Formats: sequence, C-alpha cells, structure tokens
Amino acid sequence: MRSVAVIGIGKTAFGVLPGDLRSLAVEAIAGALSDAGMGAAAVEAFYLGNFAGPSFVGQNHLAPYIGMAAGFGAIPSTRIEDACASSGSAFFHAWQSVAAGIYDVVVAAGVEKMTSQGTPRVTEILAAAGDMASEGRAGATFPALFAMIARRHMHEFGTTRRQLASVAVKNHANGAKNPLAHMRKVITLEQALAGKPVAEPLTVYDCSLISDGAAAVVIVPAEHAKRYTSRFARVLAVAQTSDYVALDEKPSITAFPAVRSAGERAYAMAGLGPQDIEFAEVHDCFTIAEIVASEDLGFVPKGEGGPFAEAGCSAIAGRLPINTSGGLKSKGHPVGATGVGQICDVMMQLRGEAGERQVARRRVGLAQNLGGSGATCVVTILEAA
Repeated sequence: MRSVAVIGIGKTAFGVLPGDLRSLAVEAIAGALSDAGMGAAAVEAFYLGNFAGPSFVGQNHLAPYIGMAAGFGAIPSTRIEDACASSGSAFFHAWQSVAAGIYDVVVAAGVEKMTSQGTPRVTEILAAAGDMASEGRAGATFPALFAMIARRHMHEFGTTRRQLASVAVKNHANGAKNPLAHMRKVITLEQALAGKPVAEPLTVYDCSLISDGAAAVVIVPAEHAKRYTSRFARVLAVAQTSDYVALDEKPSITAFPAVRSAGERAYAMAGLGPQDIEFAEVHDCFTIAEIVASEDLGFVPKGEGGPFAEAGCSAIAGRLPINTSGGLKSKGHPVGATGVGQICDVMMQLRGEAGERQVARRRVGLAQNLGGSGATCVVTILEAA
C-alpha cells in the first residue's frame, strides 16, 4: 500500500444556502482543485458522499450528475451512502484506491441540500438511517435515540446536563470564530441549560443543525505531493467499521463499538495511540455524542467524558482541543458533507490556517465521522508535512 497525501481542500459555507445541490458540490470541488493547483482533467476517479439527495431534492444518480458538472468527464464516479458517515466513507474508498495504486489523483467530496424540506420532513428522512422495522415503527427519531443514550450515560456514570451544556457552549464559542459556520453565536451555560426541550434531557442547544453545504478534498500518492504543493498532509490512517443499526441490538448504548474498533484500527495503522493525537474533530450530532466519542476514542476513560468537557479540557486552549471548527453543533451538519468537511477542518489546523481557532500543537489531528446511532464509523488520522 502506498502512502497517501491530501493536497487540496475546498468547502462551501454551511447553513441555509441559496445554491442547489449540484452547484454547492461543484463550488467545493472547484475550491479543492484550485487549492491543489490542478484542473479537473487531472482527476482519475471521483467518490461522492451523499445521504439522501433523492429524498431532499428529488435527484438520484448523483455522482455523474455532479462529476460531469465539475468537469471530470468519463472517469469513474461513484456515490456512497452511509448515513451521516457518507463522505467519511467516500474518503475511505478514495484513499484505498490511491493507496492500492489504482489511481494517482482522486477527489472525494460530500454534499447535502437539507433545507429544501421542512423540519418535520427532514426529521423523517433522517430517521430512515435508523432501523425502520423497529425504531421507525415505534416513532423514534434521532433526537429520541440520542436522548436515550444520554439518559443511560447519566444513569451509569453520573453525567449531568451541565456537562452536556458545556459541550454546546464550547462548540458555539468555536463556531463563532469560524467564518463558514452555520450558527456563529456565542451562548452561555445558562442559555444552554434553559434551551427549548427537544427530547429529555436534550434541548435545542444539544442538537446539531439542519444545514446545506459541500466539502471536497484532492488526494495523491504522498511521493507525488510536492509536485503540487508544500501545504499537504500525510494520511497516516483511515479505518471504517460497522455495527448494528438498532440501539436495542447493541450490548450497551453508552458506547459505540464501531467507534472503538475504527479508532483502534486507525491507531494501529498509524503506529500511534490516543495520547499522540493533538486535536480532533469528532461527530457531535448531539452533545452526548461528543462525550461518548471522547471515551470510545480513548482520550479519556469510560464515564469521564462529561467531566473532561466541563473542566474545559477540550477547549481550544485545553489539553486536547475537540471541534475547534464549532463541530456539527455550531458549524452545521449537512449530513453527506460532514465527514469530508471534518477532514478539511483538520487540514486547516495542520497548515496553521485556522485563524482565531488555531491550536498550539498541530502535527497530528484526527477526524471521527459517525453514521446513524453508531452503525458506521470512519476514523482518519492526518499528519502535517
């Protein structure tokens, strides 16, 4: 397997955007190609992450639909759907194709246009990433499922609403400094605690946003990276694993086995451990998800994710900065774009281009992208050149 490098990144803003799905994707791809110093004709394969284009905008066959508009022509173009981990999975498959020597220049992208539908319909579409035969029949939505996770975590480990709110406050503070974030709004702990209830114990401030947006990256063999740029990063590891879709089939709902196994495989591939990660972008679709991810990835012992957040350890100036972008909570969560968007955010930190959000230590960063209530996980570790 060849070593692989990310040489170009491109993102749209995340939020309620005027462009259609295709134009958003093309904007992000054009940005990534420009950042890499190449044209579309150099690209040999295209992998697109998208969760529900047919449901949100009524368009299927999205990979060639977008690829041709981006100028890729007759190359293989493939859409990958893995719920909210769709573009993390697209990156995994793009990385495999370069590492295996099949292609030398590949684009991985993700896009979603969620605001084409109203909130009730969006909630219904997202719920289809759960087990429709059991959870769906019972009327469970993802806020309800993650509320159950939060309640059980509280019961087993003493996690508090204040600790959940601390995640929201920190991520809003970070997102307020991110010019591409959906909600650039600082909130207080008191505001977070007093937020409108969504599903006990989660309030509106514990839940990620319904967003439009797109992100893209260009990857090449690491030995070729300097032909294009000096601002590249090496992909030390990418691991994708799976688990049961339904919560009731899992042995525990306070840990995600797919996150643990993807993290363990990524650490082994990179020859690193959790202690070597200097900052991370994790999948905070709900505040409890960031707490659980910090435990499953080995950053803290099981049950200590809440105190870790409350003590400020995951803040930009903390021991392990998490979600300096603002996370899904503040940056936004256009589900098909989230995984590649996280990789773009890690790249900005590695390059020292994160502005007010720049961390002090920036050699090794991690991205963790989750699908559904833990049925898919992709963990990527990048190292600055």
